[in-house]
Amino acid sequence: MFYTAEFWVLVSFVIFVALVGRKVWAMGTGMLDSRAERIRQELDEAQRLREDAQSTLATYQRKQRDALKDAEEIVARAREEAERLRKQAEADLEASLKRREQQAMDRIAQAEATALAEVRNLTVDLAVAASRRLLTEGMDEARQQALVDQAIADLPKALH
Repeated sequence: MFYTAEFWVLVSFVIFVALVGRKVWAMGTGMLDSRAERIRQELDEAQRLREDAQSTLATYQRKQRDALKDAEEIVARAREEAERLRKQAEADLEASLKRREQQAMDRIAQAEATALAEVRNLTVDLAVAASRRLLTEGMDEARQQALVDQAIADLPKALH
């Protein structure tokens, strides 16, 4: 066995494989270790990114809830303001209607006063005309003179 060429080829092959295999093994394990380290780093980075994404998602969900709450508050305030404006408009309309009604009543009263004054003036004119006619036709000169003198005498009393 030690004298055969195959034996020495086998021994040299084993030594070669042992020497080269060790280096290849070290190189292979080194490559695998570096690859495993790179994968571990990528997994750690992926985990960190996942946590960041969850944190960001939670932040945006909180912001969305806050925005919805703000929007609901704005809508509630807008409804309250609309109700207040509606009540104010009703009050303004009612006040305007009362004011216009009062103006109409004042105009009616003024028209009544004007009509009454016209009727009085007309009545006075008719009474004066009738009195003039009666006085001129039915009284003598002496009686007319006595009435004029009495009217002149009563004039100071009527002026004060």
